[in-house]
Amino acid sequence: MARREKHEEHENHERWLVSYADFITLLFAFFVVMYAISSVNEGKYRVMSDSIVEAFKNAPTSEKIIYIPAPAPQKSESGTLAIQPIPLKSMPTPLEVAQQKEQAQRREKMKSVAGSLLNVMEPLVKGGQVKVTESNRGISIEINASLLFAPAQAVLNKESIQVLTAVGKVLASDTHQVQIEGHTDNLPIASTVFPSNWELSSARASSVTRLFVENGVAPSRIVVIGYADNRPVDTNDTPEGRARNRRVTVMILAENEGQKTDVSLDPDIRPASPAPAPPSGQ
Repeated sequence: MARREKHEEHENHERWLVSYADFITLLFAFFVVMYAISSVNEGKYRVMSDSIVEAFKNAPTSEKIIYIPAPAPQKSESGTLAIQPIPLKSMPTPLEVAQQKEQAQRREKMKSVAGSLLNVMEPLVKGGQVKVTESNRGISIEINASLLFAPAQAVLNKESIQVLTAVGKVLASDTHQVQIEGHTDNLPIASTVFPSNWELSSARASSVTRLFVENGVAPSRIVVIGYADNRPVDTNDTPEGRARNRRVTVMILAENEGQKTDVSLDPDIRPASPAPAPPSGQ
């Protein structure tokens, strides 16, 4: 049998196109991925960098918010890509943590004092003769003057001494500053003892103060003020309104009430020169 003649295969010189196309495709995908990663990492890097710098400044930053600005928008075929600002709330410093803890302790202390006062004055609070409120200044105890004094008098009634003694003992075990205010209605008073409502309101506040001091409240903690009829809480046109305006208010001040801040004079500001004296003969 005759052998079949073997044909020689021709070498394919275009096989490199397949590898080249694969390489170009992979290279394109690589750069697309790198572009996307680099855009995100830039924002994360800025966030991390600014956070580290802020942490080492030791500056109060409890309420400070840092915004990372977005880079210039970069347009692509699919639209515009940009990193949005990221709000960051910095961690409080140790000093701020200590201040917050101290403020919380002060609030708890004031609540404890308010609770003790409500316990000793509960019947009068329910009867509407005493009103206890709390504000940023502290705790206010508003006592109707009819419970404490006879009309146009500043001597405490026997019935009120027992209640005020209990209040004084609560305040004696406390350390807050106490402001005792006397108030009257707008009806004029004229007597040899009290020429006006100023003297009457001051004398009534002083009577309550003396009782508190006798029950252990340090005199250095007390301030006495007479407001006369200048701080009404109700109208003076009706007997009921005037009755409410005749009162004594015991204010237990918050601990930060008496804090002072020095005001420095700007060196660029000079006091005005005194006016020259007028020539003689004018």
